[in-house]
Amino acid sequence: MDLAQRRGMPGLAFPEQYLERLAAELTERFAGVFSAETIERYVLESYTSILRASTVRTHVAVRTARFATDRLTALAQAKGAIERPVPEVLFVCEQNAGRSQMAAVLTNHLGAGRVHVRSAGSAPSGELNPAVVAAIAELGLDLSEEFPKPLTDDVVQAADVVITMGCGDACAIYPGKRYEDWELDDPAGLDLDGVRRVRDDIRARVETLLGELLVPSSAV
Repeated sequence: MDLAQRRGMPGLAFPEQYLERLAAELTERFAGVFSAETIERYVLESYTSILRASTVRTHVAVRTARFATDRLTALAQAKGAIERPVPEVLFVCEQNAGRSQMAAVLTNHLGAGRVHVRSAGSAPSGELNPAVVAAIAELGLDLSEEFPKPLTDDVVQAADVVITMGCGDACAIYPGKRYEDWELDDPAGLDLDGVRRVRDDIRARVETLLGELLVPSSAV
Protein backbone atom coordinates (compact mmCIF):
# COMPACT_ATOMS: atom_id res chain seq x y z
CA MET A 1 0.00 0.00 0.00
CA ASP A 2 1.46 3.35 -0.99
CA LEU A 3 1.60 6.57 1.02
CA ALA A 4 -1.52 8.06 -0.54
CA GLN A 5 -3.60 4.94 0.10
CA ARG A 6 -2.53 4.84 3.75
CA ARG A 7 -4.04 8.29 4.16
CA GLY A 8 -7.30 7.24 2.59
CA MET A 9 -6.61 8.80 -0.82
CA PRO A 10 -6.81 5.78 -3.17
CA GLY A 11 -7.25 8.02 -6.20
CA LEU A 12 -3.64 9.23 -5.99
CA ALA A 13 -0.99 6.66 -6.82
CA PHE A 14 2.72 6.84 -7.57
CA PRO A 15 3.67 5.34 -10.95
CA GLU A 16 7.18 4.57 -9.67
CA GLN A 17 8.17 3.30 -6.23
CA TYR A 18 10.98 5.82 -5.86
CA LEU A 19 8.46 8.65 -6.11
CA GLU A 20 6.76 7.46 -2.94
CA ARG A 21 10.12 7.38 -1.14
CA LEU A 22 10.96 10.83 -2.46
CA ALA A 23 7.62 12.23 -1.29
CA ALA A 24 8.16 10.76 2.18
CA GLU A 25 11.68 12.21 2.40
CA LEU A 26 10.52 15.65 1.29
CA THR A 27 7.53 15.55 3.64
CA GLU A 28 9.97 15.07 6.51
CA ARG A 29 12.36 17.71 5.19
CA PHE A 30 9.64 20.34 4.77
CA ALA A 31 7.64 19.40 7.88
CA GLY A 32 5.78 22.41 9.21
CA VAL A 33 6.13 24.23 5.88
CA PHE A 34 4.04 22.16 3.44
CA SER A 35 1.43 19.48 3.83
CA ALA A 36 2.13 15.96 2.63
CA GLU A 37 -0.52 16.42 -0.05
CA THR A 38 1.23 19.51 -1.44
CA ILE A 39 4.54 17.67 -1.55
CA GLU A 40 3.01 14.65 -3.26
CA ARG A 41 1.49 16.92 -5.90
CA TYR A 42 4.83 18.64 -6.49
CA VAL A 43 6.63 15.31 -6.77
CA LEU A 44 4.15 13.97 -9.32
CA GLU A 45 4.09 17.21 -11.33
CA SER A 46 7.88 17.34 -11.36
CA TYR A 47 8.12 13.70 -12.42
CA THR A 48 5.67 14.23 -15.27
CA SER A 49 7.53 17.31 -16.50
CA ILE A 50 10.94 15.63 -16.39
CA LEU A 51 9.66 12.42 -17.99
CA ARG A 52 8.05 14.35 -20.82
CA ALA A 53 11.29 16.13 -21.72
CA SER A 54 13.85 13.41 -20.97
CA THR A 55 15.45 11.42 -23.78
CA VAL A 56 17.19 9.01 -21.37
CA ARG A 57 14.97 7.43 -18.72
CA THR A 58 17.92 6.42 -16.54
CA HIS A 59 18.23 10.05 -15.42
CA VAL A 60 14.56 10.60 -14.58
CA ALA A 61 14.72 9.59 -10.90
CA VAL A 62 17.68 11.84 -10.01
CA ARG A 63 16.36 14.75 -12.04
CA THR A 64 12.89 14.46 -10.52
CA ALA A 65 14.36 14.56 -7.02
CA ARG A 66 16.45 17.64 -7.80
CA PHE A 67 13.65 19.43 -9.61
CA ALA A 68 10.98 18.76 -6.97
CA THR A 69 13.33 19.72 -4.13
CA ASP A 70 14.33 22.97 -5.81
CA ARG A 71 10.72 23.88 -6.61
CA LEU A 72 9.63 23.28 -3.01
CA THR A 73 12.63 25.27 -1.74
CA ALA A 74 11.72 28.14 -4.07
CA LEU A 75 8.10 28.09 -2.92
CA ALA A 76 9.20 28.08 0.72
CA GLN A 77 11.47 31.06 0.02
CA ALA A 78 8.65 32.93 -1.70
CA LYS A 79 6.42 32.31 1.33
CA GLY A 80 9.13 33.49 3.72
CA ALA A 81 9.44 30.06 5.37
CA ILE A 82 13.10 29.75 4.29
CA GLU A 83 15.56 32.60 4.56
CA ARG A 84 17.11 34.05 1.41
CA PRO A 85 20.57 35.12 2.61
CA VAL A 86 21.83 36.12 -0.86
CA PRO A 87 20.14 37.55 -3.98
CA GLU A 88 18.18 35.01 -6.04
CA VAL A 89 18.69 35.19 -9.81
CA LEU A 90 16.62 33.29 -12.38
CA PHE A 91 17.72 32.89 -16.01
CA VAL A 92 15.08 31.87 -18.54
CA CYS A 93 15.43 31.00 -22.22
CA GLU A 94 13.29 28.85 -24.47
CA GLN A 95 14.92 25.43 -24.26
CA ASN A 96 17.07 25.84 -21.12
CA ALA A 97 19.73 24.03 -23.12
CA GLY A 98 22.12 26.85 -23.92
CA ARG A 99 21.95 30.53 -23.00
CA SER A 100 20.29 30.27 -19.60
CA GLN A 101 22.50 27.32 -18.62
CA MET A 102 25.66 29.24 -19.54
CA ALA A 103 24.42 32.29 -17.64
CA ALA A 104 23.66 30.18 -14.57
CA VAL A 105 27.01 28.39 -14.41
CA LEU A 106 28.95 31.60 -15.06
CA THR A 107 27.01 33.47 -12.39
CA ASN A 108 27.58 30.67 -9.90
CA HIS A 109 31.30 30.69 -10.68
CA LEU A 110 31.83 34.45 -10.72
CA GLY A 111 29.44 35.06 -7.82
CA ALA A 112 31.39 32.64 -5.61
CA GLY A 113 28.48 31.91 -3.31
CA ARG A 114 27.32 35.52 -3.05
CA VAL A 115 24.24 34.85 -5.19
CA HIS A 116 21.97 31.86 -5.70
CA VAL A 117 21.05 30.97 -9.27
CA ARG A 118 18.32 29.00 -11.01
CA SER A 119 17.59 28.49 -14.69
CA ALA A 120 14.55 27.28 -16.62
CA GLY A 121 13.04 27.06 -20.09
CA SER A 122 9.65 28.06 -21.47
CA ALA A 123 9.79 24.98 -23.75
CA PRO A 124 12.66 22.83 -22.42
CA SER A 125 14.48 20.40 -24.67
CA GLY A 126 15.57 16.90 -23.74
CA GLU A 127 19.28 17.55 -23.18
CA LEU A 128 21.84 20.35 -23.14
CA ASN A 129 23.39 21.60 -26.36
CA PRO A 130 26.73 19.69 -26.68
CA ALA A 131 28.49 22.75 -28.12
CA VAL A 132 27.41 24.74 -25.05
CA VAL A 133 28.79 22.05 -22.73
CA ALA A 134 32.07 22.11 -24.67
CA ALA A 135 32.34 25.91 -24.66
CA ILE A 136 31.78 26.04 -20.91
CA ALA A 137 34.27 23.21 -20.34
CA GLU A 138 36.93 25.35 -22.03
CA LEU A 139 36.65 27.68 -19.03
CA GLY A 140 37.15 24.80 -16.62
CA LEU A 141 33.46 24.75 -15.68
CA ASP A 142 31.21 21.70 -15.66
CA LEU A 143 27.63 21.36 -16.94
CA SER A 144 27.55 17.56 -16.81
CA GLU A 145 25.11 17.44 -13.89
CA GLU A 146 22.71 20.04 -15.33
CA PHE A 147 19.59 19.38 -17.37
CA PRO A 148 16.79 21.41 -19.00
CA LYS A 149 14.00 22.30 -16.56
CA PRO A 150 10.56 23.71 -17.30
CA LEU A 151 9.72 27.20 -16.09
CA THR A 152 7.41 27.11 -13.07
CA ASP A 153 5.73 29.89 -11.15
CA ASP A 154 7.43 29.02 -7.85
CA VAL A 155 10.95 29.79 -9.11
CA VAL A 156 9.75 33.11 -10.53
CA GLN A 157 8.18 34.01 -7.18
CA ALA A 158 11.43 33.20 -5.35
CA ALA A 159 13.65 35.29 -7.63
CA ASP A 160 14.86 38.83 -6.94
CA VAL A 161 16.10 39.20 -10.52
CA VAL A 162 14.62 37.50 -13.60
CA ILE A 163 16.70 37.55 -16.79
CA THR A 164 14.96 36.39 -19.97
CA MET A 165 16.66 35.44 -23.22
CA GLY A 166 14.40 35.10 -26.21
CA CYS A 167 11.46 33.44 -24.47
CA GLY A 168 8.91 36.21 -25.01
CA ASP A 169 6.36 36.80 -22.25
CA ALA A 170 6.72 33.36 -20.64
CA CYS A 171 7.51 34.75 -17.17
CA ALA A 172 4.78 35.91 -14.84
CA ILE A 173 5.30 39.49 -13.67
CA TYR A 174 5.41 40.07 -9.92
CA PRO A 175 5.88 43.47 -8.29
CA GLY A 176 9.14 44.21 -6.54
CA LYS A 177 11.30 42.10 -8.84
CA ARG A 178 13.88 43.23 -11.35
CA TYR A 179 13.24 42.03 -14.90
CA GLU A 180 15.70 42.23 -17.80
CA ASP A 181 15.70 40.82 -21.31
CA TRP A 182 19.12 39.99 -22.77
CA GLU A 183 19.18 39.91 -26.57
CA LEU A 184 21.52 37.04 -27.37
CA ASP A 185 21.97 34.74 -30.34
CA ASP A 186 20.52 31.27 -29.81
CA PRO A 187 23.38 28.72 -29.67
CA ALA A 188 21.15 26.15 -31.38
CA GLY A 189 22.58 25.68 -34.86
CA LEU A 190 25.75 27.68 -34.18
CA ASP A 191 29.19 26.15 -34.53
CA LEU A 192 31.57 26.12 -31.58
CA ASP A 193 33.07 29.49 -32.48
CA GLY A 194 29.59 31.00 -32.55
CA VAL A 195 28.77 29.48 -29.17
CA ARG A 196 32.00 30.89 -27.77
CA ARG A 197 30.93 34.37 -28.84
CA VAL A 198 27.58 33.95 -27.10
CA ARG A 199 29.36 32.59 -24.01
CA ASP A 200 31.69 35.58 -23.84
CA ASP A 201 28.79 38.00 -24.33
CA ILE A 202 26.94 36.34 -21.46
CA ARG A 203 30.03 36.46 -19.25
CA ALA A 204 30.36 40.22 -19.77
CA ARG A 205 26.68 40.73 -18.94
CA VAL A 206 26.97 38.53 -15.84
CA GLU A 207 29.96 40.53 -14.61
CA THR A 208 27.93 43.73 -14.99
CA LEU A 209 24.95 42.17 -13.20
CA LEU A 210 27.08 40.98 -10.30
CA GLY A 211 28.71 44.39 -10.02
CA GLU A 212 25.24 45.87 -9.56
CA LEU A 213 23.93 43.21 -7.16
CA LEU A 214 27.01 42.83 -4.98
CA VAL A 215 27.67 46.38 -3.92
CA PRO A 216 30.30 46.37 -1.10
CA SER A 217 28.83 47.38 2.25
CA SER A 218 31.34 50.25 2.48
CA ALA A 219 29.84 51.72 -0.68
CA VAL A 220 26.26 51.75 0.61
